[in-house]
Amino acid sequence: MVGFGRKGTQLRQVILCIDQSGSMSTSVIYAAVLGSIMASLRSVKTNMVVFDTNIVDLTEMLNDPVDLLFAAQLGGGTDIAKALDYSKSLIQRPNDTIFVLISDLYEGGSESEMIKKVAAIKTAGVQFVTLLALNDEGTPSYSKSAAAQLAALDIPAFACTPMLFPDLMAAAINKNDLREWSERNNISVKN
Repeated sequence: MVGFGRKGTQLRQVILCIDQSGSMSTSVIYAAVLGSIMASLRSVKTNMVVFDTNIVDLTEMLNDPVDLLFAAQLGGGTDIAKALDYSKSLIQRPNDTIFVLISDLYEGGSESEMIKKVAAIKTAGVQFVTLLALNDEGTPSYSKSAAAQLAALDIPAFACTPMLFPDLMAAAINKNDLREWSERNNISVKN
C-alpha cells in the first residue's frame, strides 16, 4: 500500500463504516487502529464512520489513534441502513472508492432496506467489502441471512483477522479479485 504515494495524489477513497454496538468491541478497536494507519497514507483518502442507532463521523480524528479509540462509544442498537445512507454521501468518485462495512450484520431496522442500500452503493460502481465481527478468538459472529443476501449481490463477507486486514486492503486498492485473495489466504467467504 505504501507504494501508491506518487506525487501525493489520492488514488483511492476508503470508507470504513463500523458497527459500534456492544457485541462489536473487539472489531471496533482493531478498525480504529487500522483506520489511523490508513489515514497516514497520502495516496488513500480515508473516512471513518461509526454507528449504532446514531452516526458519528470520526474522519477528523484519524490522525490520532488514541483520541479515536476514546471517541468510539460502544453500545446501543443497530441501524445499518441509516449508516449506509450517511456514508454514501461521502463517496466522491464511486469507481475509485472501497466501502468497508465492519459489522455482525444484525440489523435493528429493516434488513431488506439495508440490502437495498448496499445494492445501490455497489450499483454506483463502489467496491463493497464486508468484514464480519470477530471475537477475541477470531471466530466470526454474524447474521447468516444478511450474509447470504450480500453474497447474492456478489459482495464478499469475510471473517478477516486484523493481521490480514492490511493485505486485504492492498488487494482491494489494487482492484484484485477478493475471492481469489480469500482462497490464497484460506479465508472462507461467508454466505
